[in-house]
Amino acid sequence: MNYRFCRQALRIVVIATCVAMTMGCTQRQDAGESGGTRTAERATTAAADPLPSWRDDGAQRTIVEFVQRVTDAHGPNFVPVSERIATFDNDGTLWAEQPAYFQLAFVLDRVRTMAPEHPEWKTTPPFQAVIENDRAALASMGMPELMKLIAASHSGMTTEEYAGFATAWIDTATHPRFRHRYTECVYQPMLELLAYLRANGFKTFIVSGGGVDFMRTFSQSTYGIPTEQVIGSSVKTKFEMQDGKSVLVKLPEINSIDDKEGKPVNIGLHIGRRPLLAFGNSDGDLPMLEYASDGSGPRLALILHHDDADREWAYDRDSHVGRLDRGLDEARARGWTVVSMKNDFERVFAFQTTP
Repeated sequence: MNYRFCRQALRIVVIATCVAMTMGCTQRQDAGESGGTRTAERATTAAADPLPSWRDDGAQRTIVEFVQRVTDAHGPNFVPVSERIATFDNDGTLWAEQPAYFQLAFVLDRVRTMAPEHPEWKTTPPFQAVIENDRAALASMGMPELMKLIAASHSGMTTEEYAGFATAWIDTATHPRFRHRYTECVYQPMLELLAYLRANGFKTFIVSGGGVDFMRTFSQSTYGIPTEQVIGSSVKTKFEMQDGKSVLVKLPEINSIDDKEGKPVNIGLHIGRRPLLAFGNSDGDLPMLEYASDGSGPRLALILHHDDADREWAYDRDSHVGRLDRGLDEARARGWTVVSMKNDFERVFAFQTTP
């Protein structure tokens, strides 16, 4: 008898049973998450294997077994639907982040367009690096520098105006290496995981250092995650009446940087529960993973390790973007699941014709 076939068949039966037990609650929850195109759901919910772009063993088995345990209404680790919270970093976890954060490319375009109106930027970091196209300085920029650029380049516009600029850019800009739109540079295994979790009653959130208004322009259509379930860095806004209409206007001041310790703080503020599952890829995600893991009952913390230079990139401890140093050590010490892009992903991007 084919062992692999039997194991696959058993897994399908168990998953189907879990979905059936939670369907009543899940349908109500998914109604709020299902608008837009929902690429992941279309690709996976009809498939016998809900995670076809994951290799069978290792991390995939850990994820499936965890979901089975917390959705088994008769088991000791059952978790009610209302408590099934899953948080995901975006840059480097849901989509690529090399050679630089994607939002940085958008901001650079805006800064260069506005530079003639701000001669002082020629000698003021980090604007100077943008104007001079200093690649080394640009590659080493972190979230504080990015947020400073965002605050200066988008102040004075309404949130609707900003969304229009961001949407127009995201719909046309392409990645310098892959030559595909940035929203196509998302990890197919992660899209499948988001859909699989939602099919099992989880509410999925983005908790990322990227700008919250930027991510909200594509979170629904790309990930199936509605805008109200996106937590990110932000600038301050003020309420105004313009031509008899109420608007929110962006100010040149940073409100919150949703990175490192800021992540669990904002999770507590905006969600009000510790995540049951948390997924990141860098040291900036470490506090979120610790916050999730330190809750009572079953928890799952995962780190995506970029170790595939052929299909994507290989980087960790010495990278300026998405550095994974202490987080890698903590993952091993605390028994977290380290997902190897090279070994655990059967396919990285949907546009790749071969694994």
